[in-house]
Amino acid sequence: MRKALTLSGSIRTGSYNQMLQAHMDKRLFEAGFVVTHVDLSDYDMPIFNEDLEPDHVPETARTLADLIREHEIIFVATPEYNGSLPPLLVNTFAWLSRIPPSVFRGRTWGIGGVSSGKYGTVSALSHLRDTISKVGALVVPGMLGIGPASEAFDENGNPVEQSVNAKIDQMITAFKTIQIDRT
Repeated sequence: MRKALTLSGSIRTGSYNQMLQAHMDKRLFEAGFVVTHVDLSDYDMPIFNEDLEPDHVPETARTLADLIREHEIIFVATPEYNGSLPPLLVNTFAWLSRIPPSVFRGRTWGIGGVSSGKYGTVSALSHLRDTISKVGALVVPGMLGIGPASEAFDENGNPVEQSVNAKIDQMITAFKTIQIDRT
């Protein structure tokens, strides 16, 4: 079975992006993937600083990098802070980008996000796609931007808009279809 890993760039209690992550866990499992749910609060890392390299790369970054390398599919749910990515995700990816071999190459990535505004993290998702593509990630077409957050999910954590469910279906189809040579 193919393995998928999900993570959220938000660790706050009641996060809509964690809700999206949990929904993607469920949908990927239903599609036949073995799913690993990552909580970034379990991977505490100092603010990235080149002065700490190479001797002081956080062990948590190495552990997370090893875990990501075990998976073919990566899904990232991100909030949008001031039109960009949250510091937690920026810092995590900065550390991960410094640990060879690359965790970004040889995997298929999907991105989504939930925000309070009607544009549903479109700016953050564009920035995320650009950032991880530059370090070798293959990101599936489309962006799963959801908003406004307060109206996005039902009481069971399922997206209420059919267009959101259709985008999730398209993303999962891409995950099932795209095969990357990992050698």
